Order: sequence, then structure tokens, then C-alpha cells
Amino acid sequence: MPSTGGFSIMKRAPVNRIIPFSNVDGPGNRTSVFFQGCPFNCLFCHNPETIHLCRDCGICVSQCPAGALSLDNEGHVAWDRTRCVGCDSCIRSCPHDASPKVRWMTVEEVMREIRRSAPYIDGVTTSGGECTLQNEFLIDLFTEVRKLGKTCLIDSNGSFDFAADPRVLEVSEGVMLDVKAVEREWSDCLVSFPNAIVLKNLEYLLSVGKLHEVRTVIFPGRDRENEATVRYVAQQIGGACLYKIIRYRPYGVRERYQKLLGEYETEADYAERWAELARSLGAAQAFVV
Repeated sequence: MPSTGGFSIMKRAPVNRIIPFSNVDGPGNRTSVFFQGCPFNCLFCHNPETIHLCRDCGICVSQCPAGALSLDNEGHVAWDRTRCVGCDSCIRSCPHDASPKVRWMTVEEVMREIRRSAPYIDGVTTSGGECTLQNEFLIDLFTEVRKLGKTCLIDSNGSFDFAADPRVLEVSEGVMLDVKAVEREWSDCLVSFPNAIVLKNLEYLLSVGKLHEVRTVIFPGRDRENEATVRYVAQQIGGACLYKIIRYRPYGVRERYQKLLGEYETEADYAERWAELARSLGAAQAFVV
């Protein structure tokens, strides 16, 4: 469903879920808004059901044990939130990396949920999928969030050209940026998307003081690829922001990709090796998660 008008209350965006309280999506306690849709297809994605919009194939309907899904008169999958038990049978049965539980919400509808948590949170983080696919919506949403005196952060894979349209940065504190791979061949393998724009964003966000943190996933046994990415990022950011060295974990990763990336999680000592490299190159705020 596209935007239906020029007023923020009329714009709608596909929201996968809203987590009222999170302490892992930026500083302090935050409300996290996850949008549906992503231009990447990361092999190690932990929530691949956020990649595509529902195709209304109906496969999930018969798999729902609670009868929360049905096909309406127009052949669209309809979700009854009141009957849903959150078992995720629909997501596991979907062959299209989608979810039937997406809500097309206005800014005001999202704000209504944020206001319930407002007394207890420090800010709002938008994620996905890839939230910058909804850039116009984010601008209006952040404008309203800031009226509550709360901070706004963007969790992004770096596919959006912030330099070409910096308006969303003007109403946010900054970006939590994934730099998944520096080597082009490895990046193409991991995410099926050119990484030139990601590296451009890394440089630009640093230059305008809007880079809150960088995250890189460390894969077991991939010494050359891990080193190339960590070395590049560390030399770029220095001590300017946090650098999260994230251990690869296969949980939630689509089974067909686990054999390629590894069926076991990255060991802590191995990940710490790369954090130490980052710190030795000047990224003083590098740490393992």
C-alpha cells in the first residue's frame, strides 16, 4: 500500500512489529519499530520473514493452529491479532521470506504505541527489514517522537544514500550501521547487494557526526574476510563511535545457508581476536557481543 496523501497522518508504512522496551537497540531503554521489506538477502539473516511483503499465496493459512489467518473476499491473507498465539507457524511455512502479520500503520498509529511506553524509554530506534525504505515516513515519525523529548536512532544496512537525502538525519541522533563485508566478492555472496553505497555511507556519516555505531558479524574460519572488514572499519572510524564485533550465531538462520556459513556459533575467543585488532588500529570502542 503506497502513501495516500501529503499529510503524515495519511502516510502508511508496513510495520512488522513494535517492541515497547529494548535495551539492545541503542543506548538506554528504547522502543524499537521494525519495518517490513529489505533490499538485502543476507545469508545469515536472523529474521528473514522481514525481507519481502506477503504475496497472498495462502500457504500459511492452513498452517495456523489458532485460526488467526484467512483469505478475504479479494484473495488477500487476513490476520486476526486477537486469535494469534504467536507460534510463528505462518512464518516457518512461508516459502517467500515474508510474514502475513504486517500492519500498514500511519504515523499517528505508531505514535499511539510509542506514547504508551514514553515515560519509561530514552528514545526510539527504527529497524527492519530496512527502515530507510520508508524514509518519508521516518521523517514524520521522528519529528513527532522528538516532540516527546526522546532520541531517534536508525538501524540500517547502509543501502540508503544518506548524502543524497540527509533530511532524516536532521531529525535523528544518528545511524547504527552494518558493515557486513568490505571485499566486493564476499559482500556479494553474503548479502546479494553492492557494498559501495555502504562504504560511502560509512564515510559520509562519520563526516557529519551521525555515526552512532558500526556492527560487523564475524564468521568462523573466515580469517581473510573477517580481517579485511575489521581492518577497514577500524581505520575509518578510529575512536569516533562504538564498533560491535558480533559473533555469528546460526539460530534463526535459514537452514539452507547454515552449511555455507557454519552450523556452530563463532567462539568468543575468536571474535575477541578481531576486537583486539580493531582496538590496535585505533577503534578504542570495539567490543564483542
